[in-house]
Amino acid sequence: MPKKTVEKNETIKEKLEYLGLDLDKIPRSIKQYKPLEFRIPKFYDEKQYRQYRYVPIKDIQILLSPTNRMDEIEEKYKKASPLADYLDNKSEENIIKHTTFLNMLNNFKIEDVEKVEEEQANLNKKIPFKVKYENNYLWQIYYSENTDQYFMLVPTEDSDYSTFFYLLKKQLEKRRTGKVFVPIRNVEYSSEFLKKSEFEDIENYLWLFTKDWPLIYEVYDKSDNLSIQIVGETEVYQKIKSPYRIKLESKEEANDFYKLLKAMFILQTEIPHYFEFKTNIGKSGEIEFYIEDRKVEYGNIVEWINSEYSIGLDKEAEADELISKNNKRLQDLKVEIAAQEIEYLAKEKQISTFLECKKTFFGKFKYYFKYSKKKNKNKMKNQEVEEKVDIEDEEELEELPKRRRTKKENYNIEELVALYKEIDEKETELKNIMMDINSLKLKNKNMQKKIENATAYIAEIDSHKKSIFEFWKYSNKDEMSSLPEGEEEEVNIIKKIAKTFDYEEDLENLGKTMDKMQRKNLSKEETDSLYITTTNLLPLLNKIKINEFQPKDIENSLKEIKKEAVEAKTLSEKEEFDIFGGMFQDNRKVSKIKNKKHRELPKDKFNILEISKNTKQIGFKMSLENVITNVKEALTKVVVPEDVPVYKAIVDDKIDDRKINIFDINPEHEISEAIKNGDNKINFYKINLKEGTNAVSYTNCIFYDNQNKTLPVGQDLSTKILVDISKLDLTLKAKTKFKMVEFEDEHDDFSKIEIKTVNVFEFDVEKS
Repeated sequence: MPKKTVEKNETIKEKLEYLGLDLDKIPRSIKQYKPLEFRIPKFYDEKQYRQYRYVPIKDIQILLSPTNRMDEIEEKYKKASPLADYLDNKSEENIIKHTTFLNMLNNFKIEDVEKVEEEQANLNKKIPFKVKYENNYLWQIYYSENTDQYFMLVPTEDSDYSTFFYLLKKQLEKRRTGKVFVPIRNVEYSSEFLKKSEFEDIENYLWLFTKDWPLIYEVYDKSDNLSIQIVGETEVYQKIKSPYRIKLESKEEANDFYKLLKAMFILQTEIPHYFEFKTNIGKSGEIEFYIEDRKVEYGNIVEWINSEYSIGLDKEAEADELISKNNKRLQDLKVEIAAQEIEYLAKEKQISTFLECKKTFFGKFKYYFKYSKKKNKNKMKNQEVEEKVDIEDEEELEELPKRRRTKKENYNIEELVALYKEIDEKETELKNIMMDINSLKLKNKNMQKKIENATAYIAEIDSHKKSIFEFWKYSNKDEMSSLPEGEEEEVNIIKKIAKTFDYEEDLENLGKTMDKMQRKNLSKEETDSLYITTTNLLPLLNKIKINEFQPKDIENSLKEIKKEAVEAKTLSEKEEFDIFGGMFQDNRKVSKIKNKKHRELPKDKFNILEISKNTKQIGFKMSLENVITNVKEALTKVVVPEDVPVYKAIVDDKIDDRKINIFDINPEHEISEAIKNGDNKINFYKINLKEGTNAVSYTNCIFYDNQNKTLPVGQDLSTKILVDISKLDLTLKAKTKFKMVEFEDEHDDFSKIEIKTVNVFEFDVEKS
C-alpha cells in the first residue's frame, strides 16, 4: 500500500476516534431521518440574519449537499441527502457519497473544531454585544415551519467543515449534548413583539438619528425567552461614532421604544427647525436621545410633550406680540415715508417749475410772485398723507381671526406639530415684516437725503428773491447747480458665507497646500526636528522644554535609543558611528506613498540626532534642545491657508500650553487613540484655527527627505498638525460631553465593554 494512502487512512482513523464515530456501528439517532417538508421562500436574503437562538443539538438534523455554500438555497436543498447516506459504507448506491465524506474527514482540522467548541462555550455564558460573532456564517442551519424542525445543510464543496463536525461530535456523545447559539436562516421576524412593518420603521427611524443602518435581531435565550436586540453605530460628536446596543425584553418595552422613535421621527421631519434630536450612549452601551440638554424617554414623553407645548405657546405669544409691535412700526414708517414723498414731490415740482419758468421773460415774473406768497400748506399736506395711507391700509390683507386654543391636561403629537407649524408661519411673517421695515428704513434715509438736497436747492433760489432785479440776475445765470440724488437703495445685501472645513473632503487639498508651503519655507534642519516630534522622544522633549526633567531621564532615554539603533541595524555595537548616515539604501529603490511612486529615503532619527556608540548625555541633551529651537522657528514660518478645526485628546489631565502640543485634523483618529490607551474619562479639545494662524502640518516632507525631487506632494502619512497654543488668544466657545462604547479587544466577540466619558472643550482663536 502506498505511503500516502497509509498516512491518509491513519488520519481518518484518528479523526473518527476524535469524533467518537464507528462507521460500522452507526447510532440509531443518526440513521433516523424525519421528512422536513421544507418550503423555500420566494424572497429572502440569506446574507441577512433576523433570528439568533439556542437550539438543542439533538434536534438538528444534518443533510449534506454536493454544492457550495454560495449556491442558491433551492439548489442546495434539492441535492441534499441525509447524513446517514454519506456514512453508509455498504450500499453500492451510496459509495460516492461515502467517499465524499471520507475526503471531508481527511480535510478538516481538529483544532478548527476545538475553536468552535471554545466559541460555543463562551456563547453559552453570554451573548456578544454585537449578537453576531466571527464565524456565524458557517452555521448553515434552517428551520422548517411545516414540521417544526431545525436542520443543517452542509455543502460538501466547501473548505471549512468545522461547524459540521463539531455538531456531529456533540450528537455522538452519550452524555447530554446541550445547545448551540446560532443564526437561523430562512426565518422572518416572529412578530411576537412587533410587526414586520414596525421593524422596517425602526430601521428608517434610527437611520435618521444615527446616520447608520442598524441590525435588528430576534434573540432567544436558553429558556426560549425572546428579546429584540438592535446594534449599530451612532454619531456622538461631529463624525465620531460609537457602537450601541438596544435590548427590548418584552412586548411593552418594544412598543414603547417604537412609539418613542416614531414620535421623534414625526417631529424632526415635520418641523425640523424646532426639533432636532441628538444621540448619546448610556451606562450599559444603549442609545439615548436628547434635545438640547434634555433626555427624551418614553416613560416621561407625555410630560415632555406638554412641556414642549407650553414652550410653543410662549413662542406663539412672543411672535404675536412682535408681529403687532412691528406692524405698528411698519405703519408709522409708511406714514412717515408718505409724508416725505408728498413733501419731496412738492419741492420737486417747485424746482421743475423754476427751471421751466426761467426760460421766458414772463415766466420769471410769474414764478417770482407765485412762490413769494407764504401759504400754510400743512393742513393740505396732512390730508394727502392720511388719504394715501388709508388707501394702502385698504390694500392690506385682512387679519384672520385668532385661533382659540382649548386648555387641556395633556396634548398629543398632532397638536404639538400643528402648534409649531403655526409658530413657523408667524415667525416667517415676522421675518417678512422685518425685511419690509429694513427696506423702508433705508428708503426713509434716502428720501431724507433727497429732501435735504431739494430744500438746499430751493433755499438757494429763495435767497435771491429779495428783489425782482436780484432774482432776475440770478435766474439768468448760464450754469445751475444740479439737484443731487439720494443714495441708491441697498436691499437684500448677501453676506459672504464662510467655508466650513470638512476633513474627509478637504484634507487632501489642505495637505498639498501645506506641503508646498513647508517645502518652500522650512530648512532641512527644521523638517528633521519636526520629524523627531513624531517619535517616542516627544515626552522627553516636553520635559526639557518646560525644564521639568531629571538627569536620569536623559540617561535612560539615551540607553534606549542606542539599543534601538543596534536593533534597527543602523549602528553595530562595535561601530563608533554610522558610516551611511541617512543613506541606508541607494536612491534607485522605488517606494510608494498611497500608490504614488518615489525614490526618496525616510528620515532617520538616529542620524538626525547623531547617535553613535560614543554619544554622551550632554551631547544628546544639546541635540534635543536644538530640536526644540528648530521647532519654535519652524512655527513662525508656516500658517494655515484657511479656517481649520484641530483636535487633541488628553486622558485625565488638562492641556499644557508650555509643551509641544500635536493636534489632529481628523477627530476620529484622535479620539480612538485616546480611548484605546486611556482611562474612563477623557478631555477632548477642539480649537478652531483661523486662516493665517501659525501651525505646521505633518505632511510628506516631514517624514521623507526630497533629495531626488520625486516625493509626492500632500499629507498622506499623518493627519497630525503642530500648534503653539501659548501664542493664541483662545476663547471658550462651548463645553459638552458624550459617551462611547469601547471593547477591551475589538477582534474578540466576547470582549468586555467599557463606557468612556469624553468631556469636550471647544475654543475659538480670536484675531489679534
